[in-house]
Amino acid sequence: MSPDASAVGALQSYVDKWLAVQPRQRVALVFVDPRRYPGHVALAALEQELLAAAYGIHEPQVAVAKLNWWAEELVGAAAGGGRHPLSKLLFDDPRAQAVPQQCWLAPVLAAMAQLEDTTAVDFPAQLASADRLHGAFAALETAWWFGAGASPVRAARHATLAHLLHALRRLQDDAEHSRLPLPMARLARYGLSRGELGQPGPARSQAIQAQLAELRAAWREAAGLPGPLSVFRALESRHAATLVRRAVKAADPLAVLQESQSRSSLADAFAAWHAARAWRRQAV
Repeated sequence: MSPDASAVGALQSYVDKWLAVQPRQRVALVFVDPRRYPGHVALAALEQELLAAAYGIHEPQVAVAKLNWWAEELVGAAAGGGRHPLSKLLFDDPRAQAVPQQCWLAPVLAAMAQLEDTTAVDFPAQLASADRLHGAFAALETAWWFGAGASPVRAARHATLAHLLHALRRLQDDAEHSRLPLPMARLARYGLSRGELGQPGPARSQAIQAQLAELRAAWREAAGLPGPLSVFRALESRHAATLVRRAVKAADPLAVLQESQSRSSLADAFAAWHAARAWRRQAV
């Protein structure tokens, strides 16, 4: 059963919040029409809502309360209801019942667990820590787009790397938080204190370039992992990997990372079209 027009209309404000963070996804909506695939778009908007709670609320008690609400909401929606426009729309789609229930709860539980995380020791530890939450999102997304039997391994790694890059772009904003975008070993290697992360300088640029080099190598390895990518994930990852390649060679890599990312290109449109073709070949 297709959702009614009012449900699709209620989706728009949440889609707008998602697009404010990922403006280049507008081109993907040409190939994933919200009128035909409202659940696919609602799932992306739900991910953004949960990420905003996990990373955007700096009072732990408030974040826990918000995430607890979402846990109750998703359990209730799976049992035959839901109060939030996103969960109502998602669980009106028959594919929601084909997704294992643990896939719906796993991102919320992982988001709660990561609230207590501190700065990772090194890059592998950073990957492992971020994978708990972003891998859970990727598993839910893969099951929705491709069926419960599809492997989420490649999507999980792409989602994790995209998050680490996003965190690096916000380095100046998050320099005072308990979890820093650069691992402790990187800070020690370049003699950087927490306070120095907010100020330009050769040591900071070198540390960022080293982080970007590891991200770039990890993206290359991710290409060989099993599993499909949603159209949104494929487009996000393509842009992120391109940005990493540009920034790693720059004298001021953070300035490159923080350039406006709102304009889509012909290459983005081609990438979205290519990803949509792959999706339709593999979708259940």
